[in-house]
Amino acid sequence: MTTITPTRATPDTGGAPNLVRRHPLVAFAVLACGLSWLAWVPYILSPHGLGVWDVHVPELFGSAQLAGVLPGALLGPLGAAFLVTAVTDGRAGLRTWVGRLWKWRVSWQWYVLALVAVPLVVVAAGAIASGGVIRPPSLLALATIVPALALQMVTTGLSEEPGWRDFALPRLQRRFGPLGAAAVLGPLWALWHMPLFLSDWGGWPDAHWTAPLVFAGFTITFNVVMAWVFNRTGQSLPLSMLLHVGVNNTVSVLWTDMYPGIDGDRGVLVLFVGATVAALAIIIATRGRLGYTGDRDHAVVHGTDQRFVDSAHGLR
Repeated sequence: MTTITPTRATPDTGGAPNLVRRHPLVAFAVLACGLSWLAWVPYILSPHGLGVWDVHVPELFGSAQLAGVLPGALLGPLGAAFLVTAVTDGRAGLRTWVGRLWKWRVSWQWYVLALVAVPLVVVAAGAIASGGVIRPPSLLALATIVPALALQMVTTGLSEEPGWRDFALPRLQRRFGPLGAAAVLGPLWALWHMPLFLSDWGGWPDAHWTAPLVFAGFTITFNVVMAWVFNRTGQSLPLSMLLHVGVNNTVSVLWTDMYPGIDGDRGVLVLFVGATVAALAIIIATRGRLGYTGDRDHAVVHGTDQRFVDSAHGLR
């Protein structure tokens, strides 16, 4: 009698889903940039950009940027994070991913930081970049700032932060540690924006050639601040969104009203310098931990074992 030994089926290691499961971060980066860039092609080629073809993007609130940029932003970081999470972690992963969006219950000090302190710093920085042409904010600007913030929460905030902070940052920190994660995510975040410098979003065709480089520097250093807030608030996505759009909203609403002579390139340079100072202060105060309290095996920064202790300022 011949004995037949049951054999285990060889798992299918091919196909796109398995490739995504093996390399989720690479898949996210490729999809986030690829989907956004593809969706931005009509806008970049339109009269709002290179002017290659006569495709007119509808204007909303006096600008075509919302209709031209938002669809690509939603498809990119948000769409990529959803797809990769669904493939790699299934429904349980999606529940965790979406769950961070409802983490509003954090200490009130963080709301003060995101809604008051940081905007005030941005206003002060704008005064430096204004060239001395300063006027008090108009009643229209003051009345617009809250509705504009709410709009940016469901456009810029919702389209970007579920991807960069909610999906990518926790995975990168588990793999590379907090500073390693910042070193990867910051340049990726900057790279994602680069095609937009071929449109009026980035000042085309009048922006100086250094504008993308300065903007990339700001994105990379501000990303450190974003990571610290995300970690210290227990991975609260709403706070990350508020911090992100709070800076954008202050620039788009108050800077344009208070500093009519401000130069765009100089303004981004001032933001870059301010974000760099803040990032360095956070790195020093937290000993490179950026508020991260994950696995000790991933807590090595520049070869130095980082203990799970707070700094003298109570920061992690």
